Amino acid sequence: MLLNSLLADPAEWYPILFDSPMNIARGICFWATIALALVFLICVLLIRGKKRAPFLKASLIFFVVYACAVGITLLTFTFLEDGITLTLFAPLVSLIGAIAVSAVLLFVKRCAVTYAISGVLIAGALVASLVCMGIYYESGDAADMNGTTNDDVESVALYISAAVAIVAVLAATFLTGKGDKKGFDTKAISYAAVCIAMSFALSYLRIVKMPQGGSITIASLVPLMIYSYMFGTRKGVFAGFIYGILQAFQDPYILHPAQFLLDYPLAFMCIGLAGCFAKVKALDKVPQVQIALGGVVAGLSRFVMHFLSGMFAFGMWAPEGQPVWLYSLTYQAGYVLPDIAIAIVAAAILFSSRAFVKQVRRFNTVKPAAAPAEQAAVPPQA
Repeated sequence: MLLNSLLADPAEWYPILFDSPMNIARGICFWATIALALVFLICVLLIRGKKRAPFLKASLIFFVVYACAVGITLLTFTFLEDGITLTLFAPLVSLIGAIAVSAVLLFVKRCAVTYAISGVLIAGALVASLVCMGIYYESGDAADMNGTTNDDVESVALYISAAVAIVAVLAATFLTGKGDKKGFDTKAISYAAVCIAMSFALSYLRIVKMPQGGSITIASLVPLMIYSYMFGTRKGVFAGFIYGILQAFQDPYILHPAQFLLDYPLAFMCIGLAGCFAKVKALDKVPQVQIALGGVVAGLSRFVMHFLSGMFAFGMWAPEGQPVWLYSLTYQAGYVLPDIAIAIVAAAILFSSRAFVKQVRRFNTVKPAAAPAEQAAVPPQA
């Protein structure tokens, strides 16, 4: 197959892989999710009138609980099978804890003080995590875990790439989120938690996993895309940041601090750009196009992050005689593009429902600007 032909080691196809307790649980959850999705779609088509709204509300609650159960179960299996690298695990837990504490603070009271405390907590935990990753990298353990050496990693290029990527993502966030004047409120925080949990659970339901990291999933990015459409790119990018940290727990291919930034927080912060066309008035009548175009921007931006990481951190895996950039291009394209394509198709189908779009747009509606005052009449000349 195309994916396997691009790689020295074959990719793993999880829906039919039952060789360990983790993969058995993953396979059961994968097919159960497919079955539940089909049942849900059939019910949506059959249930009409006043009964549809209660059904959709009950379905949302069920899927959130189901997603949390799947995520917790499979994360537990991950730790049991793969073990824990304390140097990486402890700081990442502290970072998640700082984010959780910040969310509670903002949930209780939103003011300059709580925003400042939240910023200090998250920034401090992130810096501590990066320092621990730097120590892990310098010790050589990271290289040994990934079957390489520190000399194979282009550190300077990675640091420069990560710095430029941070500036680019933040600039894109502020440019596309100019209309997002409202800060994190109760609804924004609650929906962020729900969408992140659902994306995290769906990310375990892999179709295929690549040898050096990366997977094709069953529309795991859709909840994050919807959140960005609902609440704007600024909040969407922050939700993507949290999701990226969680991905580091699930699939920890961490070789270098800058590579961690590119492959995890920055790559999934890009998914938060999916709502960048939500308020384009020319596309109001075609919300499917709005979310699809946003998905393309988000997916290509994520692809660039993984491409840079692959070229400067994992170039040693390139077949002999093949340029490193070409290896990274084909490797990343083999899973990033199919994964975002599945998500775009699924999101477009959802946004084809008028009822769904109506509910989503309750959160991103912009109050129309006041009509300009009429020009004063010019007094007649004497």
